Amino acid sequence: MKRRRGVLSAISLAAAAVFAFAGYDLSRYPAAFPLEIQAAGRSEYEYETQEMYARRGENQIYGVLYIPQNAGETMPAIIYSHGFGGSHRSGTQYAEAMAAKGYVVYCFDFCGGSPGSQSDGSTLEMSLFTKQADLEAVIEMIQGLDYVDSSNLFLMGTSQGGAVSAITAAKHVDEIRGLVLLYPAFVLVDNANERYQSPEDIPDTQFFMWMDVGRAYFEPLLGYDIYADIEAYDKDVLILHGDEDSIVPLSYSEHAAEVYPSAQLEVLQGAGHGFSGENAQTAIDLMTEYFQSHVSYD
Repeated sequence: MKRRRGVLSAISLAAAAVFAFAGYDLSRYPAAFPLEIQAAGRSEYEYETQEMYARRGENQIYGVLYIPQNAGETMPAIIYSHGFGGSHRSGTQYAEAMAAKGYVVYCFDFCGGSPGSQSDGSTLEMSLFTKQADLEAVIEMIQGLDYVDSSNLFLMGTSQGGAVSAITAAKHVDEIRGLVLLYPAFVLVDNANERYQSPEDIPDTQFFMWMDVGRAYFEPLLGYDIYADIEAYDKDVLILHGDEDSIVPLSYSEHAAEVYPSAQLEVLQGAGHGFSGENAQTAIDLMTEYFQSHVSYD
């Protein structure tokens, strides 16, 4: 295991200071403030990282688990899903930030999710729906950890991982406390239907974007209405999207925000497809506020 240390965001401290100055008793509003503030001003948690596998059928799913230390007997958990051709490493900056705030975080590789995936499976077999099955297997594994509070389980995904998280949450509404989507790739359905009019038009294999995919990737998307599926998730959703995203137009997240019964869309000015620097910190601040205001203390 590896142990690291994180730092509490300035926004959380400022919010606590404002309310304390105004005379509010923070103990009366446990869901609105960070675990660290409630714990006698604690500003950070050390955390350990551990490799851990889930299983879907014959396939092993590789991931890295971030485990806060001394943050309670059971802790809320976040499952991070990476985008097309990516890996668990793309979630590192978010996992480190959230683990330092007392959340168990699991970042994993989808089966066949990229040529360099450490999970089993081929990119030629991968699809939106095999990824959904992967995520469901991960959910079951995380729920079985004795230090995870299964009543406070969140999904977070970037790009295609956001689309996977969205359809999975809609199938498991009672199990998923909240959902954070970063530039979710709902455009992938339109991309498939614009390329192919019927299953017969789809080649068995092709080089798409930056890796080889199979017929299985496109065929299930023909005629599929992803928005009709995701609207079943009726809890609060946070969507983060850059206004300069050239891969997934902002309009797809704007549509999602209209479809969801309860969604907050935050547009990051000047951000493209992927957040770094100040945009990444803004995203971390926004998701921190979201997670901490949606944890249940019942």
